[in-house]
Amino acid sequence: MGRLSHFSGSYFPLWTNPVQSLLWYLLAALGEIGGCFSFWAWLRMRRSPLWLMPGMAALVVFALALTRVDAPAAGRAFAAYGGIYIVSSLLWLWLVEGTRPDRWDVLGAAICLIGAAVILYGPRAR
Repeated sequence: MGRLSHFSGSYFPLWTNPVQSLLWYLLAALGEIGGCFSFWAWLRMRRSPLWLMPGMAALVVFALALTRVDAPAAGRAFAAYGGIYIVSSLLWLWLVEGTRPDRWDVLGAAICLIGAAVILYGPRAR
């Protein structure tokens, strides 16, 4: 878990490994998007219900990966994940569905990533 250190009267989280947390977030996003897409494919694209089997496994990967993120509280880990999820969804849109995100997609994703960074790295009073 993250450690707290005193710095200029505020407490800043010092994540033990932010790169590792980012990788867990990315794995969670892949699991969630892949799992949800399996339901989309089944219900909206008329694919076989067998699509749900790997989709449900992907959702388990999502849940397990999200618990591995180095954050002091689940709610903050989940809230910050929102920014990663949005960016990952736009990459899915582009790479899997073949639709290139427009400038508004990119701007919105950038705003969300800034929000995620504020949630994770903003100063916290004790």
